[in-house]
Order: sequence, then structure tokens, then C-alpha cells
Amino acid sequence: MKLRPRNIFLTLGLICALTLSACGSAAPATAPITRVSTATEAPAATEAPATEAPTQAPAAPANPNIILATTTSTQDSGLLDVLVPMFEEQTGYKVQTVAVGTGEALKMGEEGNADVLLVHAPSSEVTYMDGGNGKDRFLVMHNDFIIVGPAADPAKIKGLGPKEAFVAIYNAGVSFVSRGDDSGTNKKELDFWKKAGLDPKTAKPAWYLETGQGMGASLTVASANKDKIQLEILLEGNNALLNVYHVITVNPDKWPTVNYEGAMAFAKFITDAATQKVIGEFGVDKYGQQLFIPDADKTDADLGL
Repeated sequence: MKLRPRNIFLTLGLICALTLSACGSAAPATAPITRVSTATEAPAATEAPATEAPTQAPAAPANPNIILATTTSTQDSGLLDVLVPMFEEQTGYKVQTVAVGTGEALKMGEEGNADVLLVHAPSSEVTYMDGGNGKDRFLVMHNDFIIVGPAADPAKIKGLGPKEAFVAIYNAGVSFVSRGDDSGTNKKELDFWKKAGLDPKTAKPAWYLETGQGMGASLTVASANKDKIQLEILLEGNNALLNVYHVITVNPDKWPTVNYEGAMAFAKFITDAATQKVIGEFGVDKYGQQLFIPDADKTDADLGL
């Protein structure tokens, strides 16, 4: 059976403890954000046109600096270590990457502290766009959320759907490790609880553990052995577990100093067919399977959004 691609940094986790994994946590930027104030005229929001890789060094952009706010999963997986140098070489732009949770990335965009976002919380993104904070939003890629826990499967969730699995976890009262950090993974987890008609975040039962940390630290908490994470995948492959990423340009009509031209250049780059091919092949050499499925040629409806 062919395995579905999954983000190894994402998990809704069970352990005797359970934990959900997917995107990155809200880690603070390691360097202060420096905004280069250059107003640009915002072209109409349309489909991102395909771009061809230049055959010679590009002319330097008028404002070469852009701030990319993204999730720690895209950073920690190593994907951005591949894509950002490609983008910089092809376009002449210089990218300052700020890897945080999706909630924090959206907040940065809402406050005009980023030029372009790469995030994975579709419902929150729609709210962000409806608030006039984003100019353009394009589908980029997806992978899967998974639920992991001990092989004994203490809540007996194998074979269940996500909603039923969360009800079983709640009823069993086994330890559940939550990111608790407003990341895309945390948002997805809370959405599952809501669909199950349950709210352990508010009720705070003793078995519900919020780490307020990233995926790696949360998985360590969810493991009985801090030196070696001994967890198995208990639930995967359901369409409700899709982990979908979009690229969003920050609205220059609201924040005239954002580098909209640079943001659109990045959006065009990451949705270009050549870049999508790189995304689709990423991880195969090291893990034997894709870590991300490229989706720029699809619509949200194709993914059930």
C-alpha cells in the first residue's frame, strides 16, 4: 500500500499520551525585522502567472528585501533551505524568513510586519482575507496530519475517523499532548475537538497537556522515553486530516510600505511548475517518499476545502 506523504514534524499526538502533529510552533524571530519602506502599486489580484527560470542573472529589484512569515514545519523540514536560495538566485530578492506558528504569521501580516505568508490554517486564512489583510492567496501544497501514540493504542482509535477518534480519546481519558501555541497544528486539533462537541482546552481535564511548544518538544513530552520517541502512527490517510498550505501576499492597500512586488515574485515562484516539481520531489532521497504534494494546479475545492 502506497503511503500518503506526511509532514514528519506534524502530529496530533497520543501517548498513553496522544499528540497531534503538523506545523511549527510560534518561535520568536532570531533577528529583529528590518522593514525597507518602499511603496509599490498593487496590481489586480488574479491567478499567479507561471514564470520561467531565467537563464542569466536577473536585474536587481528596486526593493530587494522581503520578509516571509511562515510555519516552522516548512523551515524545520528543510524545504525552505532548498526553495529560498533558488528564489534568491532566480530573482535577485533577499528573503528574511521568520518561522513561527501560523497564528503568529497571520498576526504579522495583519500588522504589516511581513510581506508574504506561507501558512496552513485555511479557515483562519479565509478570515484573514475577509478582513482585508491579504491581497492574493494561492494554493501551494499539502501533506497529512497524523495521530501518533503507543503501539498499545490506549484509546482504541485505529480504524476510526478523526471525529470518532477524538471522542474515544476524551472518553478514555488517556493523556493527550496539545501544542497549545496557536499554530496551524493546534488550530486543527481544536477544530477536531469542536466537531466532536468537546472542549478540553476550556474544561482542562488532568489528562489534557498543553506544552506551548513546537512539534519536536511536544512529541518528546508525548513519548515515554525522552531520549528516543517511541510512538507509532495510529491514524492517518483520512481526507479530514489534509494539511493544506497557501501563500498569501500582505495587502499593500492597508500597508503601503510592504514589498508587494517582492511578495508577488515569491508567490509566482512557489506556484511555478518548476518549483512545484522540486516540492513534489523533496524528501524522496532521504525518506523514501514525498513530504509535500504540490497543488498549484488544483483548486481548494479539489482538496475539499
